[in-house]
Order: sequence, then structure tokens, then C-alpha cells
Amino acid sequence: MNPASLDHPDGHLGILICGHGSRNRLAVEEFAQLVKALKPKFPTIPVEYGYLEFARPVLREGLDRLLEQGVKRVLAVPAMLFAAGHAKNDIPSVLNNYAAEKGLIIDYGRELGINDLMIGAAGARLKEALESAPEVPLCETLLVVVGRGSSDPDANSNVAKITRMLVEGFGFAWGETVFSGVTFPLVEPGLRYLVRLGFRRIIVFPYFLFSGVLVSRIREHTKRVADDHPNIEFLAAKYLGDHPLVIETFRDRIDEILRGGDTAMNCSLCKYRSELLGFENEVGLAQESHHHHVEGLTESCTLCKKECTGACQPDGIPVSLKEKAHDHDHDQSHGHYPYPHAEHPFGPVSLRKSSETET
Repeated sequence: MNPASLDHPDGHLGILICGHGSRNRLAVEEFAQLVKALKPKFPTIPVEYGYLEFARPVLREGLDRLLEQGVKRVLAVPAMLFAAGHAKNDIPSVLNNYAAEKGLIIDYGRELGINDLMIGAAGARLKEALESAPEVPLCETLLVVVGRGSSDPDANSNVAKITRMLVEGFGFAWGETVFSGVTFPLVEPGLRYLVRLGFRRIIVFPYFLFSGVLVSRIREHTKRVADDHPNIEFLAAKYLGDHPLVIETFRDRIDEILRGGDTAMNCSLCKYRSELLGFENEVGLAQESHHHHVEGLTESCTLCKKECTGACQPDGIPVSLKEKAHDHDHDQSHGHYPYPHAEHPFGPVSLRKSSETET
């Protein structure tokens, strides 16, 4: 985003928390609750939020609300755990276009990333799970951290770092990282290999901010493996949610912008700037949003009462896709660069094979 000096008084500042959006009503409610909890941290500055897709307000509407309050400079923070395509391309593209159109100064902050606060929040969720089932010692417990999964290897590697920090922090016997989609290994094939290690208990921790179909898919795929291995205790940890340390991390990201500190994302391992092994062809790709075709859509899923059960896509393939009612599956049809390992036998291709077998 455009650099800006700190010459605007607080009355001209505004904060925008930039989310992805979801058709899942509980996820949208959780996001709104997080922003509500953040507002008292900045009592003199208006705080608004917006989404890329599938929920309102969209980012432009959030910015409109700030303009209506007399804001001249916006501090925008991506509500993303790690910097991948949404944080690096989609959100900045929308913000840059709006800034150019309205003449508004928008400073863009960092993703939540890896720090002591986020590790503390993750540790708290694991402690909650362990306290609910204290019978099995840590030396016989395997920790499995589940990341969202991205076509950006830097973001995926950060999930693995979180896993290692938690394993060493608690002293678990072993730790592994799997993903809910896009990359490999996926949850079910990953767990089916990990049960061979022989540990008495496996803790599955979705390293996600909010609920949604992906968290439900993690639970469903974990249950499949657990049903086949009744001799192993499978323990589910809660996702991060609006834990106080998560709120504090958002506050830190905003304070960084106010202080004029370093808000740059990791460029040394960014596939758009460095010729990373296997991703050489993506250096210098244009920064653009791939969500314009679903921006502002607000139809929420009605298959479940509130929290998503994953009924609409038990194998990672939305029902609406099978019925050709909607063609948005984050594939290459609307501009995403092909993920080089999309055909990996323990990655996205396994979802398609499972779906083809059942249909």
C-alpha cells in the first residue's frame, strides 16, 4: 500500500479488519465478535470490517463506512493467520483500487503470523483439550496441527513451524502437520499414515481462526480414521477463535502501522519475488483479486442450523459443484496460477478420487 506519514490526528484515522468471508453463519458471527472485542482497544478510532466474498459488508462497504465517519487514513489489517494469496494479492488489490478511486490513504499491515501471542493462544487451546482427557501422558501423545492449506509454500511452512513450537513447548512425543485442502498431505490420508506410529493418543488441532466447512471437514475426516482405529484415542482441540491473545495480536499489528514500524510480509521466501524451487514461474505475477465474481454474495448455507456440519461437502467437493449450480472451487477457472502439486496422491487429487468413487 502507499506509505503515509503520521500527520493525521486520531479523528482522521480509521481501522479496517479484512476478512475472507464465509457462507457459514457461525463463522461470520465469530468474525464480527472478534472485531467487537477489538474496538475497545482503540476507543478514539472507528473500527470497521469487510470481507472478500460470501458475506457483507464487503471490503469496499467497510471502507465506505469509514469515509462516512470522516476518516482520511485507513489502517488495514488482514485477518489471516499467514501471508498467502488472500493477504498478498486479493485484499491489497481491492484496497489499492479503492484508494486510487477515492483518494484515500490506506496503510496495509501484516498478517497475524508467528509470534509469542499466537503460540500462546494455540497453547491455551491445547491445554483445554488436554485437561478434558488427562489419562494419557504426553510421551504417548502425537500432536497433529491442521493448516488451511495454500498454493504458497511459505504459508504452508509456517504451519509446520507452529507445529514444532507447540511440540517442543509441551513435550509431545511427536508432531506432524497436515492440511484441509489445496496442498498435501490432507487430513485423512495424513492421519492414516500417522496411526502407524503406534501412539496411544492423537490430538488434532485445527489451526484456524474461525469455524466453517473446513473445520467441519477436519472433524469428519478425523472421525473416519478414528472409527477404523478404536484402540487409539483421538482428541479434538478447538480452533483459535477470539482468544484474548489473538485479539492482542490484532492490536499489535495495528500498533505497528501507527508506529511506522516494519509491516512488510516475508519477501525472502515469497514465490512472487523469489525463484523458489518448484514455483519459479510465478515470480512477478500481477497483483490482482480473484474474488470479484463472488464479492457481495450473501446467500448463506441453510443445510445446517448454525454451525457447519460439512454436510454440503463431506469430501471437499461442494454439492453445488456436483449439480453445476456454482463453479467456484478455488480452481484455475478464474485466474489462480496452477498449483504444481495438484495431482499429489496425498493432496487435492485424493479428494476428487474419493468423490468420483462415491458418485
